[in-house]
Order: sequence, then structure tokens, then C-alpha cells
Amino acid sequence: MTKAYVDRFWDSPDGLKLHFRDYAARDASSLKKVPVLCMHGLTRNARDFAGLAEHLSATRRVIVPEMRGRGESEYAKDSATYNPLTYVGDVLALLAQEEIESFAAVGTSLGGLMTMLMAAMDSSKIAAAVLNDIGPVVDPAGIDRIREYVGQGRSYPSWMHAARALQDVHGSSHPTFGIDEWLDMAKRGMVVQQNGRIAYDYDMTIAEPFQNDDGAAPPDLWPALEALSGKPLLFVRGALSDILTAETLSEMQNRLPDAQAVTIPDVGHAPLLEEAPALAAIDALLAQIP
Repeated sequence: MTKAYVDRFWDSPDGLKLHFRDYAARDASSLKKVPVLCMHGLTRNARDFAGLAEHLSATRRVIVPEMRGRGESEYAKDSATYNPLTYVGDVLALLAQEEIESFAAVGTSLGGLMTMLMAAMDSSKIAAAVLNDIGPVVDPAGIDRIREYVGQGRSYPSWMHAARALQDVHGSSHPTFGIDEWLDMAKRGMVVQQNGRIAYDYDMTIAEPFQNDDGAAPPDLWPALEALSGKPLLFVRGALSDILTAETLSEMQNRLPDAQAVTIPDVGHAPLLEEAPALAAIDALLAQIP
């Protein structure tokens, strides 16, 4: 089966070899359209965006980087570099390599924090943005929950064991999932190791900076969010989210009243962006790019 993307690499400013998936626009007449940059969450990788990227690449190039320490990207020598500002620097190096001057950002959780930080640095490069289940304020309850499982280094003898373990930890975020969906989630986030066991596809030391109170999210991101003012902007929230509260979403809309928002029912942190309401809202957003 032909892949919808090409596996490519770039070098970080500190010399790591990092991986990204490059989905070419299937419609040749779309080559001049602004590309889409998809940025994943804390423990995730490029596979999270497989469905969305294939959908969007019908009309646009889609680039899906894997942050250092995830997937096929090299692990960092210093765990202190596992932080949002370093990830942003890595992605800026990718954009420079690809000579991309303007892009539409789709950021899930950590990827959304990165989007806001990039806007604070230079919002002129961002043609539109989707913030998926993240905002300038991160609910401490959600951070505490993530700290309970991130970096634990567990492994499993089969995909079914891995799926059941995910269901045990994340069942409240996806209460409608059946075993097939949990198996899919396991294969998105885990890999078969050389010893045959199935383990999470990230460097366990990414947890070290995250365990610090100042390592989970940068302080006072409201100015960074407001740097996106005037751009086509979409806020996506899982109705059951313990990361982005309804109150924070409401304040985001108050500060940026032109932004669109969609809440995905029966989903916590974070929506997959393959849900019909999410896809429709993202398509509508991208249609607004000049």
C-alpha cells in the first residue's frame, strides 16, 4: 500500500536528527496554498495526525514533525531540553529548511502551547491556527493526572494488553471507545521493541521537566494567545476535558471574539480531530486563508 506521505528529516539547532512526515497536496492546483503544520501533544507522535493529514492533503501540503524524543526523532542528550521553547526552536529550524514563510498551525495540547509561543515571537508567519484542547490556562487537575502516567516506562506482551492498559488510564476521556478504538490508540502511541514487547514511543525522560511546576506550561500565555488576534482561529475543546475548562474557553472567546469554537461531545483530553464536527470546523477555517 502506497503511503500518503514521505518520511523526511531535519537537524535541530543543537544537532539532533529529527523526523517529520511530509504529505504533498494531491491536487496540483493547490501547490501555492499555505501549508498546514500539525504539532502533537506531550507523549504523542506524527501518527496522531494520520487521519487529519490525509484529509487535509487533498488540497494542501501537510507537515507533521515529531518533537525530539518522540517517534523517529532522536532522543535528547539533556532532558532539560524537553521544554516548549526548545521544541519551538526545533520547529523554526524545520520551517527554515523547508523555506516556509507562512503556515496554518494545528496544535494539540503541547502543540497548541507551541503555537501560542510562536505567535508571541512572530505572528506574521501564522496564517491561521487551530488550538486543540489547550489554552493560556491549563487546569491543574489535568496536569496532575498526566503526571501520574507520563514517563512510567511500562511495556506489554501484546497489543490487546496495551489497549486494555490505555483504557484503564484514559477511559474517562473516551467513554464511547470500544476495543477496536483502544487498539488503534495503542498503535498510535506505542511500538514493538526489539525484545518483542510493546512500549510507549517516547523517551521516558521527557517527564523530568514536566514534573516541575514551571515545566508543564509557560506562565501567562494570554498575551501569546492575543498575538493571534486578526487571524482565522479555531478553538477545539473536548466536552469532558480536564485540561481546557469551559471557563477558560469562554474567556478565550471573550478576548478574541472573532475566533470560532467547537466542543466535541463525549471526549476528554484530547479530541483526535477526526471527529466530524472537528473536521468540518477545520475545513471552514482553512477556507478563510487569503
